[in-house]
Amino acid sequence: MFSSDLCSRIQESLDSILRGRDHIRLKEDNSYVSEGDLLVQSLAQEWKRTKLPHHQLISEEISSFTDEWDPYGNYVILDPIDGTENFISGLREWGMGISIYSQGVHQESCIFLPELGEMQITGMPWHRYKSRIMGLSSSLTSEDLANLPKRSGVEFRIIGCAMYNLLMAARGSYCTFENVKGVNCWDILPGLNLALEAGCKTWVDDEPYRGQILFPVKKYKIKIEQGDI
Repeated sequence: MFSSDLCSRIQESLDSILRGRDHIRLKEDNSYVSEGDLLVQSLAQEWKRTKLPHHQLISEEISSFTDEWDPYGNYVILDPIDGTENFISGLREWGMGISIYSQGVHQESCIFLPELGEMQITGMPWHRYKSRIMGLSSSLTSEDLANLPKRSGVEFRIIGCAMYNLLMAARGSYCTFENVKGVNCWDILPGLNLALEAGCKTWVDDEPYRGQILFPVKKYKIKIEQGDI
């Protein structure tokens, strides 16, 4: 498991990463980036250079929406800290996500939630749950929430971290999770591939997702529901 080594490096540097939550700047899209994000990205870049030197890194903080992409290429897709708003606010619901593709084929995905002590990597055993909780995206507006259809017996959760949400959906801790606003590829590829491995029903832009690589050319709508397992 390539990703386990990166998780170990992040865990070893966790104190320094957490100190970075006090040093932030506002990006052009009105979201924050912290020194913690940049430290995790630096750790991931060094890890990639030693473990996967022939793969190109696609990351939230360095990727361009104008590059040309090869669907049969070698890529590492990284979100160094997903849930930055949670992270800089002192909440523990944030995490790192990574997906590895070789010649366009998915090899491994990982979600690591350091402060919660949660990690799931392709090939690891699963503990599955049954739930009546529906996970909701924090991108929903107050008007969106007011217009949610009534569903008997269903409870709702808004956490504000895609890595957390998608891991919980893959484990069955959510009966369903949906983002109808659209998110970037680095936000969702780790969770989508883990959900497939767990046997969930998974859609991207209303089409069944089958593990293909997604590039930073647009934002994607996603949905995960529990399968028959």
